[in-house]
Amino acid sequence: MTASPGTTTLRHGTILVERDGRWCERRDRAGALQTELSWRGDALARLTVWGHRGDAVMVDGARVAHPVLGEAHPITTGDHAPLAVMSAVRWAAPTTIPAIDRPAALPPGTGAMLLDAIARLAASAGVAALRYAGPYPTAALWQSLGASFTRGGDEAAFTADAATRWRGGALPPIPIDFGPAPHERIDRGHGVIAVLRDGLERAVIDGASFEPGASVRRLMPVDDGWRAALVFGDAPWAEVARLSVDGEVRSRTASPVVDDAAPAGAVLPAPLVAALLELIADALPAPLSADALATVPIVWGDAGLAAAADRGDRVILHVGLWHSLAPHGLARLALALAEALTPIARHRAIAALAHTLDGGGG
Repeated sequence: MTASPGTTTLRHGTILVERDGRWCERRDRAGALQTELSWRGDALARLTVWGHRGDAVMVDGARVAHPVLGEAHPITTGDHAPLAVMSAVRWAAPTTIPAIDRPAALPPGTGAMLLDAIARLAASAGVAALRYAGPYPTAALWQSLGASFTRGGDEAAFTADAATRWRGGALPPIPIDFGPAPHERIDRGHGVIAVLRDGLERAVIDGASFEPGASVRRLMPVDDGWRAALVFGDAPWAEVARLSVDGEVRSRTASPVVDDAAPAGAVLPAPLVAALLELIADALPAPLSADALATVPIVWGDAGLAAAADRGDRVILHVGLWHSLAPHGLARLALALAEALTPIARHRAIAALAHTLDGGGG
């Protein structure tokens, strides 16, 4: 006989459903599915998660062989088109955080929900800490893990061996403990998604993540709530939203649009680029290099809700950096530019290395 489902409502209204002692559904407080799991005994048959825009991705509990990740689970779209693979997980009681070979291919919000499902399963099984043993310990993964896990280390230690772990086969876990601390996700409307545990920990606004203490997209305490702002240097350059303590939208400002005033459209001169590449190279672990930025124009312009944006054929530096920091001296501006460009250089370098190791190097 199949047991009746058990339902638990969490602090901020998220609904969890269990059947036969297994977590099988997560719904938002309006009843919309966010996560769905089907089981065959202790084995996961399929995990489906929904992202910020309603896109669904599915993880198959079956395992396939992958040249870098070893045993892995296929990730597909709702119509079963292949997207990526993730390293194998012991779903009944996860003790490892999986690597995903193509995280950028996942629709917005789905990667975070996959990680949160793993955190919730680990917490339910009494697993106190998980570790990451994959080949891609990137800064982006470190940031993503903060939404669903406590982090027993720092980003520098987590990413220190990013380039040297690309060898295939079994890898030793990075000695940083991640305690399961799953979140709730609430669509507040107006393009705002609130990520909450005790209170608001992150707001995703127009697809961009704002957090307290972040260097550029920052949640700043104001009155009895939060101000989501784009910050360059010490002061906000543009406010995007005002939120309550639990993420309800009090006011919403359209994403700032950069006009064509100077220096918009200007290309960084070669001597400045060369100096920036030296600073960036010092921030990247060997053998990663900043060489990929030497061959692409770096242009002042509208980088959206970011300090810099990679457009493929060019890299855009937000003009807000110039207007906010140039008055304080070119040395400070140069350091800010290098900081803004370093993640793009890292991503390009890792993508090139992955392409080579996966057999695309010719």
